[in-house]
Amino acid sequence: MVQVRSAPLRAPGATASAPEPVTVPARAPRRTSVGVPLPLAASPLRARNAPEQYDDLAHAWWDEQGPFAALHWLAAARAELLPAPSAPGATLVDLGCGGGLMAPHVPAGFRHVGVDRNAAALAQAAERGVEPVQGDVAAVPLPDGCAEVVVVGELIEHVEDLPALVGEVARLLQPGGVAVYDTINATFWARLSLVWVGERLPGGPPRNIHDPRLFVPPRRLAALFNAHGLEVEEQFGLRVHAPSYLRFLRDRATPVHMERTRSLAALYAGRVRRAR
Repeated sequence: MVQVRSAPLRAPGATASAPEPVTVPARAPRRTSVGVPLPLAASPLRARNAPEQYDDLAHAWWDEQGPFAALHWLAAARAELLPAPSAPGATLVDLGCGGGLMAPHVPAGFRHVGVDRNAAALAQAAERGVEPVQGDVAAVPLPDGCAEVVVVGELIEHVEDLPALVGEVARLLQPGGVAVYDTINATFWARLSLVWVGERLPGGPPRNIHDPRLFVPPRRLAALFNAHGLEVEEQFGLRVHAPSYLRFLRDRATPVHMERTRSLAALYAGRVRRAR
């Protein structure tokens, strides 16, 4: 068993309380019949998109060769969309922050606030300088207009109530504020490449982590943004840079670069701005 300290679960600016210990079970890697370690994956007994999978994998957030490897690649790509803060201390709210993988990529000067439901993940985010707030991304316990930037990374395709999430993004943003996002399209190619095949590839998403019925067509997402006063400034596809992925397969140490593409058929990303 591994003992970590939980982050103080509070809104920004509140007085921190003494953290409570959170026990995260350590899992031994699965092995083949000849003793070769296999990547850890979510329990096959879990339903698709079950929140309990993040408890199963709580140890793995910062293992860059583990089941969340692709989240590290996407965090680096997402950072390219982030603006610099307008002033020191400007607030960036990271919805569904998990273990805080955006922390190394947030531009200097931002106050990085992370919102997640999982206490073990928030504890790890707090260790990397993220202000932790435990809560539901569809009902965020933060005030209106508190954020200059909202990050919605690899979250949209996990949310049952998408209109509520988009409404919270709009509510949190100050006038002129920016939200950056990435998610998965509702296409056959997305299901094939990111679920049926992707879940079986090294560096791919953990088994059963996605539920394809929650994948979102770009037009539907853009319509929801527009309905809440958020204008899409840019939108593009993302794909793995093949040469860097082949190097990752060879040494498991080379970070994989995500490159932009015109096709939105699988992964896609973008930036929206709230009207002033």
